[in-house]
Amino acid sequence: MTRRPIRAVLFDLDDTLFAHRESVESGIHAYRAALGGPLAQAEPAAEFARWNALEEEHYHRYLAGEVDFREQRRARARGFVAPYGIELDDEAAEAWFETYLGHYETSWRLHDDVGECIAAIAPRALGIITNGELAFQSSKILGTGLEALIPIENVIASGVVGVAKPDARIFELAAAHLGVPPEECCYVGDRLHTDAIGAAHAGMLGVLIDRRGVATRAQLAEAEAEGVAVIRSLAELPALLG
Repeated sequence: MTRRPIRAVLFDLDDTLFAHRESVESGIHAYRAALGGPLAQAEPAAEFARWNALEEEHYHRYLAGEVDFREQRRARARGFVAPYGIELDDEAAEAWFETYLGHYETSWRLHDDVGECIAAIAPRALGIITNGELAFQSSKILGTGLEALIPIENVIASGVVGVAKPDARIFELAAAHLGVPPEECCYVGDRLHTDAIGAAHAGMLGVLIDRRGVATRAQLAEAEAEGVAVIRSLAELPALLG
């Protein structure tokens, strides 16, 4: 079947446009160093992996509606320090996480391939679909200058619309906001099911960006079966769109 021309391109934010993983790694190591003691002396790769696992666990609890945005932050802080015999009440956990955020924010940047890609796919309509709170996600966009490339009013956040990826409704809402049918939209994200397959099920061209080349053979086969394209860099996107 011939696909209709792509008139709009939507992106995930974290780890697609915004270098979230790199900022998290820099932020947690800087915070550990500032805290000193056993936390500073622990093996860096293991601590980064542990912090990532806590983010995956508790942020997805927030997306599922099990906890609110602030509680998922408190839970991550508590979980990280618990092996060191540290207990945090709500106030202390929030303060701990806020201090970590200061270190995280000093490392904010876009991936190096963003600017050229955006220029190359013009004049298509552009937007962002993100699972998160609009205020916090917008602060990343404004903090990195991304609003100069993608209009801030074209950011669709799950915290505002009440549904999260991979629910087809958030993709459909974003397409309607841009005034383009889903069949004429492309969506690019770094998670196979949440992003690329979710978009494909909503009628869009789903694209998985696998920057680190970690997709398994089974995942690549699943992507192919679902009609999802796989790229390693945004530099590949203009040619894919034609």
